[in-house]
Amino acid sequence: MTIETLSDTFANAAPPAASARAPQPSFRVQTRIAHDADEQARNLHGWHQTYDQLTAGSFVGGLTELCVDHMQIFVETTSHTLRQTCEVQKDAYWFGIPTCRAGSGRIDAQIIAGDALAFRPGGIEFELLTSAGYEIFGVVVKSDVLRRYAADVEHVVLAEQLAHTEVVPIGMERKERLCASLRELLTQSAASGAPLSAPARESLQAAVLGALFDACALPAALEPLAMPTRVRRQSIVAEARDYVLANRDRAVGVPELCERLHVSRRTLQYCFQDVLGMAPAHYVRAIRLNGARRDLCNASRDARSVQDVAAAWGFWHMSQFATDYRKLFGMRPSDTLKAAIGAHSAGSNRSFAH
Repeated sequence: MTIETLSDTFANAAPPAASARAPQPSFRVQTRIAHDADEQARNLHGWHQTYDQLTAGSFVGGLTELCVDHMQIFVETTSHTLRQTCEVQKDAYWFGIPTCRAGSGRIDAQIIAGDALAFRPGGIEFELLTSAGYEIFGVVVKSDVLRRYAADVEHVVLAEQLAHTEVVPIGMERKERLCASLRELLTQSAASGAPLSAPARESLQAAVLGALFDACALPAALEPLAMPTRVRRQSIVAEARDYVLANRDRAVGVPELCERLHVSRRTLQYCFQDVLGMAPAHYVRAIRLNGARRDLCNASRDARSVQDVAAAWGFWHMSQFATDYRKLFGMRPSDTLKAAIGAHSAGSNRSFAH
């Protein structure tokens, strides 16, 4: 999951409601502080667990959590050594990614190495032993969602032995990248003033799943990956562009492109990297921003505002749209519109003078 993916998610955070009075569900980050280990255990939504404090002193725990449709993302900090008995809901999988030093945590007496993450299916109680000053990211995914994503987007079948895996080595670089992505996701979600729309939630969940598959190389029976010919790779990129432009009023995510083009996410990434030298999510975002820029340059003729143009290209979070636009073009969208209005006025005056 890249920063571009996250930016695209939050740039489409809140499309206008069909009715201004219609109630909207809130999908926002919740942050809680606990001064008791049992309180800390209760704060995590949807879990059955008990925390025993094993070292002396006043306990302080922190939890930052985002719950969306089929997924829970959180980061938890605890000040003292704890023995935790934990169980997530039956129809889900849990990924636990500690940021602490190697050997400072154990799951069912097995050390979680510095380059590894913990993994458990729901409905099975497990024990965590965590040291003082512990920080761990967690992702809980509904089982059917994980398996469907694996089959439809990654084109893999999760192996049955996955249920018996407790520690998954992923390498330090991948682990650090995964933690950074999850931290960025929670930070941006907390900073967003609007609830996430249904498409934005889908995009966010797909981005997290992609990051997990990239980082973990989950135990799976991988299908042989036959890369398309160069002509076919160019065709896949062209088809993706055409589809995005045909659906310009909303953010089209990588999973949707995979399903539409009948390719795996790895194949799509390979095609874009080979043909354009960039990731598909980055390119999709760039062509939408370019489309918005062209419309802004012509907006003065149609008396359209920055908000009108942004909405026409599926950007609903205006501050994020402005940030992404300025990053790509070196100017604000409003500056582009002002320049276009100025050029149009100057042209009209010259025509009048003649």
